[in-house]
Amino acid sequence: MLRYTLLRLGLFAGSFAVIWGLVYIRVLPAGLGDSNLFWVMLLALVISGPLSYVLLRGAREAASVQVSQRVERAKRNFEATASHEDAADDAARAAQV
Repeated sequence: MLRYTLLRLGLFAGSFAVIWGLVYIRVLPAGLGDSNLFWVMLLALVISGPLSYVLLRGAREAASVQVSQRVERAKRNFEATASHEDAADDAARAAQV
């Protein structure tokens, strides 16, 4: 999961650097007034999103497998704990009767 996050952040940083360079050499228009940084960040987000969907497919699928395994492990632990609690409750009720 951390690998995918770092790859996604790197892709955004790369997009930001390329777009900043294109704005600097006036290939892309600069923002209005002091909004240049906001404009470049917004454009980098718009560009890096679809790129990450295509380029990071393998890393995203690996992260998805890790997350689903954690969820399944948490479900099993929850069910095991719940069954222990149910057994303790049943034993306590039997002792009261």
